[in-house]
Amino acid sequence: MGCPSCLLTSWMHFITTLQRCVPQFKLVLRKQTFIPYKETFGLNFLQGRVIQIDTEMQTVVLDNGKQVRYSHIILCTGTSGQFPGKHNSVDTYQSAIQKYEDFVKVIQEANTVVVVGGGTTGVEMAAEIRTEFTNKNVILIHPREEVADPDLLPSVKEQAKQVLLEKGVELLLGQKVTNLDELELNVCRKGMVVKTNKNEQVTADLVICCTGNKINSEAYRSSLTACMAENGALKVNKHLQVEGFDSVYAVGDCADLDEPKLAYHAGLHAAVAATNIINSLTGKSLTSYRTGNVTMLIAMGKDAGVGQFNGYILPRFLVTKGKSQSLLLWKSWREMGQKAPN
Repeated sequence: MGCPSCLLTSWMHFITTLQRCVPQFKLVLRKQTFIPYKETFGLNFLQGRVIQIDTEMQTVVLDNGKQVRYSHIILCTGTSGQFPGKHNSVDTYQSAIQKYEDFVKVIQEANTVVVVGGGTTGVEMAAEIRTEFTNKNVILIHPREEVADPDLLPSVKEQAKQVLLEKGVELLLGQKVTNLDELELNVCRKGMVVKTNKNEQVTADLVICCTGNKINSEAYRSSLTACMAENGALKVNKHLQVEGFDSVYAVGDCADLDEPKLAYHAGLHAAVAATNIINSLTGKSLTSYRTGNVTMLIAMGKDAGVGQFNGYILPRFLVTKGKSQSLLLWKSWREMGQKAPN
């Protein structure tokens, strides 16, 4: 959420910078991109995949058979989607790093790159590739006439479109790819033909899919089916409690709220849920969450960005300075109570 392709973005920054820097810089960027949970949570961190939630016994069952009791539970299962915009597989630290290193090499091999989907992830992806590899032909195919998140101000979406054009990205808007299932994704294959519903055909060496994110509902599907919306999100009340369960909260992507799925919003949800758990234990009134005006920053390469704050458009230079150049990594480290390595 928030910056769906930040992992790839930071890694392409890493590869291109590494080409002109000392080897020690590689270790620094690895440490900045990946933040260890155990350093923050210590013995309170348990790694595992939840396969069942027993709301009667108030127990969480993990895939290794371990059972964890709870008095309150916050569900924040997020979404799954296509690599590299999403990395949902269970990997070791080194394996995750290697996947992104390998993918940047795939981009380097390709001459023509097609990005399918012009939402926030696709916009960031196309702009980043053209920024770091100016010799690549990058084509963005999107079913809507406007790019980026539909909830953004029209002026912000227009700015995003203009940045893409300035960077030399070719836009095929109002068109949908019809043969996506037949294409090999994330590999360099010369001569792949991408077809659209407007009878356009594009020959590509690399196809990157930035569509189709789905809410991760496997952990609670069997026990909270009656509380689920059609997309798999959980219906919540104004306190972010799952309907019918005072001790179960849902935040982030898996909360059925009418607002963009962003890390920024997830942080606001988490604050409300945590406060309400404390209030419920101390006999205080619960806090309500209210959706507000959209705040979103879109990094479009290290030298460009567009966005809005609380419903007001931001100057491009401000987004570039505040988000695109650092990807707000410092903020993530600070929120985790850790100091980013220099």
